[in-house]
Amino acid sequence: MKIVLPGGTGQVGGILKRALTAAGHQVVVLTRRPVRDSEIEWDGRTLGPWADAIDGSDVVINLAGRSVSCRYTDENLRAMMDSRVDSARVVGEAIAGARTPPRVWLQMSTATIYAHRSDAPHDEATGVIGGTESGVPGYWAFSVEIAKSWEREQERAETPHTRKVALRSAMVMSPDRGGVFDHLLWLARLGLGGPVAGARSTCPGSTTTTSFARWSS
Repeated sequence: MKIVLPGGTGQVGGILKRALTAAGHQVVVLTRRPVRDSEIEWDGRTLGPWADAIDGSDVVINLAGRSVSCRYTDENLRAMMDSRVDSARVVGEAIAGARTPPRVWLQMSTATIYAHRSDAPHDEATGVIGGTESGVPGYWAFSVEIAKSWEREQERAETPHTRKVALRSAMVMSPDRGGVFDHLLWLARLGLGGPVAGARSTCPGSTTTTSFARWSS
């Protein structure tokens, strides 16, 4: 299959490209700074020649979005919102304009869309959308708005021949450099390590589920 990864130069994109290439698939990465033959330049906001890579592809997996590994300043929060919404919108435009559109568009989303709770796991059927709960940091509500806007942009895309999937994932745990473990190890070496979420497990099936998929036609 031909698989296009917008924003595929980050940690998740690197993992996917490695696995998909090893499985024999053709992988094309859309990035602002291409350095390899398999990478094509795009800006994540406007249509351009990069859209030709999507036309005739089998699957598009949109991973684009400003990293959340930063201080949550107003500027960074706005960049998180704009980079996700803009990239989802323009990917939808590219798919809508394709003569041979991909069969599937997997759009990254986030489990942050769910409310903070410890009484039951969230899932796409019974999960409670957050943003109004009390006792959480103020920026959480904006993070939920990012997630809702991100998914809404995919939903409104006119792509009748492409199945759309929004993947609500949490932190991706990988030993690759630059990932979550690097940051946790750094904190532990500074003596700042400790139990997370009151030492509750964050595995699927426990009090907090880590990833979900939201399906649409």
